[in-house]
Amino acid sequence: MRTTLGRLGIAALPLAGCLIALAVLPYGGHAEPPVSTAPAAPAAAPPASPLPSLAPMLTRVTPAVVNISSTTHVRVRDPFFDDPFFRRFFGVPDTPRERVEQSLGSGVIVDAGKGYVLTNNHVIAGADDITVTLQDGRNFKAKVVGADPDTDVAVVQIPAQNLRALPLADSSQLRVGDYVVAVGDPFGLGQTVTSGIVSALGRSGLGDNSYQNFIQTDASINPGNSGGALVNLRGELVGVNTMIYSPSGGNVGIGFAIPSNLAGEVMQQLVRYGTVKRGSLGIDTQALTPRIARALGVEASAGAVVTRVDEGSAGDRAGLKPGDVITAVDGHPVRTPQDLRNAEGLAPVGSVLKLGVLRDGTPLVVGAKVEPERLASADGGRIDPRLAGATLADIPQRLRQQGLYGVQVTALSADSRAAAAGLQQGDVVVGVNQRPLADLRALRDALGQHPRQLMLAVVRGDNLLYLLIE
Repeated sequence: MRTTLGRLGIAALPLAGCLIALAVLPYGGHAEPPVSTAPAAPAAAPPASPLPSLAPMLTRVTPAVVNISSTTHVRVRDPFFDDPFFRRFFGVPDTPRERVEQSLGSGVIVDAGKGYVLTNNHVIAGADDITVTLQDGRNFKAKVVGADPDTDVAVVQIPAQNLRALPLADSSQLRVGDYVVAVGDPFGLGQTVTSGIVSALGRSGLGDNSYQNFIQTDASINPGNSGGALVNLRGELVGVNTMIYSPSGGNVGIGFAIPSNLAGEVMQQLVRYGTVKRGSLGIDTQALTPRIARALGVEASAGAVVTRVDEGSAGDRAGLKPGDVITAVDGHPVRTPQDLRNAEGLAPVGSVLKLGVLRDGTPLVVGAKVEPERLASADGGRIDPRLAGATLADIPQRLRQQGLYGVQVTALSADSRAAAAGLQQGDVVVGVNQRPLADLRALRDALGQHPRQLMLAVVRGDNLLYLLIE
């Protein structure tokens, strides 16, 4: 923008120089003309052209971008004062102690009639109270419609009238070099606008999200921009700002946004079901290494090697076999298992993926229909009476692809023996009586011999625990 104005200013200088030079040329003829002492009339200024500006577009966009503040009450645990004896000894009341955590972020109104606001899952995750502040200063308590941690997308709803929503653009039409504008509330300063270009497309392998296909931009994105809008020059939403890459915590020109197509698909499922229903090919894979490539007789340098095909799964019906090397999905190269997992997890249920496969060095193309994942589950009491009250299931494929195996606790009765021993819903049982556990079938086999002792190795978050169930 400044370059254009600078060129116009430089181009005007030669013309001005010519006008000055012409004014000092002598008058042609034998006698010099009389010199007029009357002041010269000022030259009429050329009509001013409007300066290029983003302001007209932003007047339509900024009312749709909101501030989101959330409050979370976190119970404070103490190894001494959690003990009833110490509480009675020191006279500490039984009222649980807690601290209040506050978070700030941004959001985008995407449905003015129903009050739907699109934001990031990490902005509202675990919040007890969510407040949405509009550009005009109005505040509303919001309720969570649904959230998807795997894509970091969430939808909240506010009971507000006279809202303005942003239309969603087709983010598949974005090109590297397209101009974009980021709108949000960085550091809680208030609504802020920055501009830049699309630096890259299809970024993945960042952070902890399971499914990634980020837009990279150099538009300034800072803490507090999460959930804010990334728009094109037509004022259409092309992405939801979600994270930055920074060695210092501040902006260094590398920001990432969730494409509007992905955010829109997730939003539709969250509004309809409250959760996201994903499909699966029913296969496990690992990275192709040079040694594995030589052993399989393939010349590919990158890909995902099939290590397991679930019986009756989509991959099984497509004819995939252990040892196959998947090198492409719908024409896009697969360099790592993460690439395959992204394509699988982001594909709508019922869609058919065309897989480029190398089998014994021979290239093949197979079609596999993405189907809802079916996980075997069982009542723990039917496996062992000591597990009564627990519902157990095979862990989903996305966890297996991260290297985790075992059986997940999907439900647990609070008055069960397992709960009294410390088992919790969401725990993953990875071992029984010091034997590794692969799946529900292995658990049945291990407990089918009715061992006197039942000791479970459990993964909870980043911790490994041992629980003895009497």
